[in-house]
Amino acid sequence: MPTLQLCPTILPIRSCTQTKSEGAPQNPGRRPKISPQLNRWSRARSIRSGRKLDRSSLRTPTLEPNQPNPPSPLSIPLDPDDAVSDDGADVRFAKSIYIVSDGTGWTAEHCVNAALGQFDYCLVDHGCPVNTHLFSGIDDAEKLLEIIKQCAKEGALLVYTLADSSMASSAKKACKLWGVSFTDVLGPITEAIATHLGASPSGLPRGASGVPLSDDYFRRIEAVEFTIKQDDGACPKNLAKADIVLTGVSRTGKTPLSIYLAQKGYKVANVPIVMGVEMPRTLFEVDPWKVFALTINPVVLQNIRKTRAKTLGFSSESTSNYSERDHIREELEYAGRIFAQNPVWPIIDVTAKAIEETAAVVLRLYHDRKHKCLMPRISKRY
Repeated sequence: MPTLQLCPTILPIRSCTQTKSEGAPQNPGRRPKISPQLNRWSRARSIRSGRKLDRSSLRTPTLEPNQPNPPSPLSIPLDPDDAVSDDGADVRFAKSIYIVSDGTGWTAEHCVNAALGQFDYCLVDHGCPVNTHLFSGIDDAEKLLEIIKQCAKEGALLVYTLADSSMASSAKKACKLWGVSFTDVLGPITEAIATHLGASPSGLPRGASGVPLSDDYFRRIEAVEFTIKQDDGACPKNLAKADIVLTGVSRTGKTPLSIYLAQKGYKVANVPIVMGVEMPRTLFEVDPWKVFALTINPVVLQNIRKTRAKTLGFSSESTSNYSERDHIREELEYAGRIFAQNPVWPIIDVTAKAIEETAAVVLRLYHDRKHKCLMPRISKRY
């Protein structure tokens, strides 16, 4: 039977006690409150970039008769001090979630990450760590059963997206036989759509060999190429070809937001607002319904720019006013006057928002406008 390599990721536990150097002062103050959604997306990225699991820890030791079963290797805290949280409460042992897919596993992984975001009170405040293990490209029943057996040994939850109905059926039967808790992410909605359309699903995972690439795939590739060429105000003559146009002062997240939207298939251009530099005429000539203005809190922007200046090697004695508070306020006021002259542009405050949150606001407004849906006054800030 082939050996599978587990690739776990461990959710960071903020409530666990961290080792401090001797004599280091302790800050009794509370952490500043930030967007819970931003925490959620940050945690999701941490899950996907976790460390590899020691393969030796997955070997099941041979037990002598009448010898009690040892605790699962994944249930043991990484460090003895990790068993106690900052407030003295006991930390629960880690629980595992196995994610299995016959494709890339992105759909199941995304669903798990989104669901974990509903348990901030447990994952962060009370320290119940979660290990996630992603198995992609599982198209063989033998491999699938081996994973489910390991699931049963660890008492893990199995989440799977299997396009092949026979593989999905085998997973369901094996889970019931070995007492494994499981969730079929893809099956119920596929069955519902099949009934609604009166058609049968192909049973092939996305990206399977022999399946032609869809028009949507090439549309996303084209959107990314367009967006990269239009970054930071380049080629303003092409603004009319963009689906979405972003504008705002430096470091309001225009470029990462543009790339994120491009990966979803939208052609995006972004135009920086700089005092003393004339704005391109085409920005005011394009359809105003596709222009979105970005703003940010000046204090937050100053901190971002200070960090940016350090990465660029600027010294604190530099004569540049790039990160000076007064200059930043003047820039934002200048941008605000431009926004006021174009009241159709919605103003989106990106302070403490993750890129995904800002993108969700942009796309909601974009589709509301495109389909002429009822919407609140555009002059309000989002």
